[in-house]
Amino acid sequence: MALAEWTVLVLLSQRPAHGFAVSQLTAPDGELGRIWRIPRPVVYRAIGRLLDAGFITPESVEPGLGPQRTIYTVTPAGREEAERWLSMPVEHVRDIRSHLLIKLALLYRAGRDPAGLLKRQRAALDPIARAMQAPQPEPDGFDEILLAWRRATAAAALGFLDDITAKSETARS
Repeated sequence: MALAEWTVLVLLSQRPAHGFAVSQLTAPDGELGRIWRIPRPVVYRAIGRLLDAGFITPESVEPGLGPQRTIYTVTPAGREEAERWLSMPVEHVRDIRSHLLIKLALLYRAGRDPAGLLKRQRAALDPIARAMQAPQPEPDGFDEILLAWRRATAAAALGFLDDITAKSETARS
């Protein structure tokens, strides 16, 4: 699934809601939109895919004078998938900014300790960063620029993980 589907699934696992409420959270000025904006049509498309996958189900229809809004809740299979995804480290350095930050925001939003995810993320990222720093034939042209970017990004991601892990540990003690 794409990041939008995972985000919607986890949000619905935290509290049943309708698509409009989810889209408000992921709007540019929303709680999560400042990290990763998910436009309203993408939220509704994600809901459709989650329904098709059996991860969410309609619970009720919100009463009111405006348009009817269906409240969705997560199925047991959806809750299991949401938990699995939240605990998995991000596989690619390029996805740290979006995927990891959303996971951390969702964990904090639920009042959960991110220490386990941070530890697993550090363990997954460390060998990648070490491999990039290992001696290798120096490329030229754009390949040299790309390698420099990858090295710097991996080192920055490790530094970021170390910083927030230290802050998390300080807050726990």
